[in-house]
Amino acid sequence: MKNLLAFAVLLIAASIGAAAAQNWPARPVKVIVGFAPGGPTDLFARLIAQKLTEQTGKNFFIENVAGAGGNIGTTRAAQSAPDGYTVLVTGGNITNNPYLFAQVSYDPIKDFDAVTLGAATPVVLAVNPSLPAKSVKELVDLVRANPGKYSYASPGTGTPPQLVGALFQHALNLDLVHVPFGGGGQAVEATVGGHTPISFGAMAPAVPLIKAGQLRALAVTGKARSPTLPDIPTMAEAGYPDVEGATWTALVVPAGTPKDIIANLHDLVVKALAAQDVKDKLAAMAYVPIGSSPDECSAFFKAEMARWSKVIKDAGLHAE
Repeated sequence: MKNLLAFAVLLIAASIGAAAAQNWPARPVKVIVGFAPGGPTDLFARLIAQKLTEQTGKNFFIENVAGAGGNIGTTRAAQSAPDGYTVLVTGGNITNNPYLFAQVSYDPIKDFDAVTLGAATPVVLAVNPSLPAKSVKELVDLVRANPGKYSYASPGTGTPPQLVGALFQHALNLDLVHVPFGGGGQAVEATVGGHTPISFGAMAPAVPLIKAGQLRALAVTGKARSPTLPDIPTMAEAGYPDVEGATWTALVVPAGTPKDIIANLHDLVVKALAAQDVKDKLAAMAYVPIGSSPDECSAFFKAEMARWSKVIKDAGLHAE
């Protein structure tokens, strides 16, 4: 009798869960962003949230929970109910911060279910035009001939551009000084001003300066050339295939969120990414839409963790 009762309870719970997933979303959905408004992760989140609101008729609203390199917002999302009404839009911080910070309160794999890798943009290696280097090889030769003389700017310690810079520096055994700034705009401005003559930076703030001749782009660090800078070679084309990396955004939900809801959310996001106005707005930010499957996104997270944890350790990087 007890076994029959327990089985009946499980059947009722399953049917309630299935009905909830079928009717999702029945109320507004919170979209957490672990950074202040105005940055690339926030802009991407607002773009997608607007489309999801239009598609479902339910409000997908942004909640900015900034602090600790995205850790506060990520932790809040991890601790939220896995019911489909909390989504986290994140970037490389979710996979890199466990290695950069002495302690974080979440596990990128165990505490979240991946939905999709939304979009990505390569890092651009650029220099002040006064620098004699006109290719990556010439830059490497210049730095090697002048150990300790040159520095490179980045948007901050542990950001994807800085990690690519650290990979470049340590893979090629270059004596370079890293100068972190408080964002991508500040970093490229420092290179334009000649204060830090080399920049590993975000594409969006760098592209207008490159096109205006205030920065000289030497390479992008994606697997393929950027549509935004089609004449600039990849690092692989420049002769350094191991120096590859990107800034990316992804959507995840608390672990245990019903699979049907994840599948529904995934399909809605992929549809949003296919919209021409979304493509145009992402292109203005130098992002390329992706829309990977949940399994592909999870595999990507694991590959990023394996790769960048080694770079962080080898470079001795620590975030405060």
